This record gives sequence, structure tokens and C-alpha cells, in this order.
Amino acid sequence: MAMMNLAHLGMTEEFRSRNSEARRKQESGIKSQKSGEKILRVFASLREYPTMTKDEALQIFRETGALLEGHFVLRSGLHSRQFFQCALALQQMPIVEKLGEALANQVRSVGVTTVISPAMGGLVIGQEVTRQLGARFIFAEKEEGKLVLRRGFKLSPDEKILVVEDVVTKGGRVQETIEIVRAHGGNLCGVAMIVDRSGGVLNFDVPTFSLIALNVETFAADQLPPDLAATPATKPGSK
Repeated sequence: MAMMNLAHLGMTEEFRSRNSEARRKQESGIKSQKSGEKILRVFASLREYPTMTKDEALQIFRETGALLEGHFVLRSGLHSRQFFQCALALQQMPIVEKLGEALANQVRSVGVTTVISPAMGGLVIGQEVTRQLGARFIFAEKEEGKLVLRRGFKLSPDEKILVVEDVVTKGGRVQETIEIVRAHGGNLCGVAMIVDRSGGVLNFDVPTFSLIALNVETFAADQLPPDLAATPATKPGSK
């Protein structure tokens, strides 16, 4: 009888384990389905936009979970309650295509022949804008802590060059890229970005284009408001 009880107990535990595993798989499937449905909704809304307004671009970031809320240390060193994680929005190529198309349409009249982006953040959107314009794409990357032009990339004075970045707050990496273009004799004709967190106050001395321009509140590390000071900070951006 004891052996039968033990066997019964073992069968019961196995049944519970299988049942629990089945529930986990079902919940995982439901989450995947909901995620897929959300992406499909985003794609459907994208097809409705012959052009893209700021609110429509923001909707993409919200729907894809790319507009984060919390306490973040930006690439500039400033702290913020909001963070635009473009990499999350740019996982899906239909979204990349639409954002790239919208940005390319803003700069098309400039007559760009070459697009340059700072790595890593600007690479995906920079390459898509370039494809939409039928231009040449190159990138600057870090070497010993500063952006440089490597891999045999060259610029010539007759090229009309556009700098493309994903998100700009203080514009440090964009400014570095501009200096690279000018140091190599390039003809800088504009700067374009998905998100301008400065609210449009940045001045690069060339035409500047963005899909989203917001004056997002930022703080120096020694001037944090109480709510941010009490919240652990994360640094999710590219280095």
C-alpha cells in the first residue's frame, strides 16, 4: 500500500509538473501573440501615413515599447525621466523603412550624395535614409575614445554630405561627426535625426531635420530632483 501511495504521489507530481509546464507555454504563447498583434497594429498604422507627424512618430515609439520611463543617464551625462531606446523601435524592418522614408522625404530637396552616421546608434536609420535617397553610406566609429573615419572611407569636396543620427540631446556625437566631415574636406549640407530631445534649440550651422522634436527635461548629476535621486539610474544607450 505504501508503494502504491508513493507511485500515486509520483504520478500526481508528474501531472502537476506537466500541467505547470503547459500553462507556462500557454502564457508564453499568449504574450508572443499579444506582442505580434501590437507590431501588426503598428504596421497597419504606418501604412496610413503618406507623411509622418511628430505624434505619429511618437505613437510608434510607444507601441514598440521604445519610449521608456524611469531614471536614465544619457550619453551626454545628463539624467532624465524619459529615454528613447531607438533600437527597440528599429527591430522591425517595416518600421525602419517608414521612419527612414519620412526622414529622407524631409531632406530629399537638399540633393544628398553621401550620408554619414556615428556608430552605433545612427547606423540603422542612417543606412535606411541612404537607401531611400539612393546615396552612399559611410560611418564614423570610436577609436581611443573619439569618433574617427576608418575602413578606407574617404570624402571629397564635391560630395553633398548629410549627418544622420537616431537621438540627439546635446549633439556631442553629431558635432564630432561634423568635424570629421570638415576635416576631410567634405561639403556638409545638413543634419537629420529621428528624435531631437533639445526641442529644436540645437544649432549646427546647417539645415537640421527631425521627426520628433521635444524639449525633454534633463538634469546634471549634482542637481537631481528628489524623485530621481531616490531612483536607481540605468544607462541604456550606446557607448
